[in-house]
Amino acid sequence: MKRVVITGMGIVSPVGTGIEYAWKNIVNGVSGVRKIDTFDASDLASQIAGLPVIGTEPGQYNPDAVVDAREQRKLEKFIIYGMVAADEALRDAGLIDYEGDKTRMGVSIGAGIGGLNTIYDNCAELYANGPRHISPFFIPKVIINMAAGNVSIKYGLKGPNISVVTACASSAHSIGEAVRLIQHGDADIMVAGGAEGAVGKIGVAGFCAMKALSTRNDDPAGASRPWDKERDGFVMAEGAGILILEEYEHAVARGAKIYAEVAGYGLSGDAYHITAPAPNGEGGMRAMQTAIKDAGLQPSDVDYINAHGTSTGLGDMGELSAVKNLFAETNVCMSSTKSMTGHLLGAAGAVEAIFCVLAIRDGIVPPTINLENPEDEVGDFNLVPNKAQKKEVNVALSNSFGFGGTNASLVLKKFVK
Repeated sequence: MKRVVITGMGIVSPVGTGIEYAWKNIVNGVSGVRKIDTFDASDLASQIAGLPVIGTEPGQYNPDAVVDAREQRKLEKFIIYGMVAADEALRDAGLIDYEGDKTRMGVSIGAGIGGLNTIYDNCAELYANGPRHISPFFIPKVIINMAAGNVSIKYGLKGPNISVVTACASSAHSIGEAVRLIQHGDADIMVAGGAEGAVGKIGVAGFCAMKALSTRNDDPAGASRPWDKERDGFVMAEGAGILILEEYEHAVARGAKIYAEVAGYGLSGDAYHITAPAPNGEGGMRAMQTAIKDAGLQPSDVDYINAHGTSTGLGDMGELSAVKNLFAETNVCMSSTKSMTGHLLGAAGAVEAIFCVLAIRDGIVPPTINLENPEDEVGDFNLVPNKAQKKEVNVALSNSFGFGGTNASLVLKKFVK
């Protein structure tokens, strides 16, 4: 089986744009959750979100540096997030001016919700003023595969062009499927990950109607608190994470920098409930088992798990139960970086895979912040509470679970020739 390595990464997130800026804040336990200021949220139960900081300073989100301002009017923000993260990843990999065969270079960028805000705006325009006022860019702005499509067009990437849509597991599945495309010989390089920009009136209102969101509006930084008894729901967030996946021999031939190897990919279905996870996290556990088996490893080989860990009661405890069962008698530790970023929905898996790679690179596992009063079931299990820990990480596992009972796990491994 062909080996697949990571040769570039890019990120737009509430804790920073650019992998080094975001990673520094993650390691230092800095929250990117704040009061919503992009629209009037005063009549919503949840008024907080994880939002990229817009600006021109290093570490801030500056779409004008990648996408022409006039062109941005034709694009939904999740598409632009994906393009900005992809640009960083391609530059990081030394591929921005790639002169090789671009029919062997593809794109796999997913999203969970896509152009929800544009749908809302055009529906309002339709009902208020009639069909003649609908934007001609309405449909191309909202289709989820347009993040992948626009990246493909901008950089002339003519290989496989796909987009996986599996709710909050979208970008993890997009990465896993991209790995398989390379392994099966359909591409040498894949630009893979996810993007999401669903923090708008309709999106927040919809999750509020489900009573899924935290209403800790007076304490945004403390709102996302996985496994803590005082948690009251997840925090919506937006951004993008992109990884450059490359066939090992191809990467070596062009002298590429190699961060890590994608060693395993597992996926499963709960067949249980449209939003609740299967009891004891059984479905997620099968995804983890499959990913570890795919990597040719044992549970005892895994050093760190980046949890799905959204800060919801059923989700947190189901995942913890599955991990404690699967990794009993091992020295694994687990944390949720969503405690700092909030939940980036369809982009979460890619962003968290990036954090796993950086944990491998630097020998540091990021903390779960706001973990002040753990659930009794936590016991002495190491959830890396409140402060990063130094640890050699040779193998990391990243979990992403989504509504509809869809699960994905990725195994990232330290690169060894």
